[in-house]
Amino acid sequence: MAEIGSNIAFAKQLLESGELVAIPTETVYGLAGNALNEKSVLNIFKVKNRPAFDPLIVHVANLAKAKEVVDDFCDKAEKLATQYWPGPLTLLLKKKSHIPDLVTSGLETVGVRCPDHVLTQSLLQQLSFPLAAPSANPFGYISPTRPEHVNEQLGDQIGYILDGGECRVGMESTIVGFDLNDLPVVYRLGGLSIENIESIVGKVSVQLNTSSNPLAPGQLKSHYAPKKKLLLGDLEELTKVYRSRVGILAFQKEISTISSENQLILSQRGDLDEAAQRLFASLRTLDKLDIDIILAEEVPNVGLGKAINDRLRRAAADHKN
Repeated sequence: MAEIGSNIAFAKQLLESGELVAIPTETVYGLAGNALNEKSVLNIFKVKNRPAFDPLIVHVANLAKAKEVVDDFCDKAEKLATQYWPGPLTLLLKKKSHIPDLVTSGLETVGVRCPDHVLTQSLLQQLSFPLAAPSANPFGYISPTRPEHVNEQLGDQIGYILDGGECRVGMESTIVGFDLNDLPVVYRLGGLSIENIESIVGKVSVQLNTSSNPLAPGQLKSHYAPKKKLLLGDLEELTKVYRSRVGILAFQKEISTISSENQLILSQRGDLDEAAQRLFASLRTLDKLDIDIILAEEVPNVGLGKAINDRLRRAAADHKN
């Protein structure tokens, strides 16, 4: 298993030598490597068993460093970065030529963001290169929000996990790109709500791809999925059909007909921020129970609820009721 600790100097040393390090962010833990080193980037794909057509996000310390990665910041992109960086926002912009095509899966655009975590901020400020860092889990599985989540699945393949505690947001970044007229397009729902984005740049369009040819990370139809079958719907109705060996992921209230020990509540007070922060850890916990199926329900489809529901639908994509 990998060593877990808070030694930034050691993490820096490993990254500079081409090794991979798991890093904490406010969203989820990332599997990081030197974004300018193709061998390191290739190793990210190998360790995650991630298909080469699914692009990576590049992490930088600040807006000035982001401008070394992308060719041009349109006015609206700069406004969003100024308002929400560091934070759970990824901007999809035309890449500079020195960014390897392997990072972007051959696309002309690169996703770039500035993470809001004190350890990773300190690390990035000490590095002479940006970090490519998708979520630190096997491709398609539930994203990690604690260091032990990373160690359970990738610990035998990486040298170090930088321990930043539990992720505060618990949901991947929102990805925003721009069309030919510089109008904003949301390609992935995430930890920054559409409402917050629109408060800065006006109306946005939403294009959540579900094909095998993604324009941005996190767009595949089946993703963020537990190993156990997950069905999404009305819990009262689902539990009339599935009565035994089931786990429940509910928004606020337990189901009276199912054992409490097999139920997890995302937020008893109906707080969508809390629900987002607990989503992935709850799915992992249910996946470890001695059950055959996970039954889940959607949350109110407002604010971060839209991103939560997107993750739940992708987690259930291969298991239609």
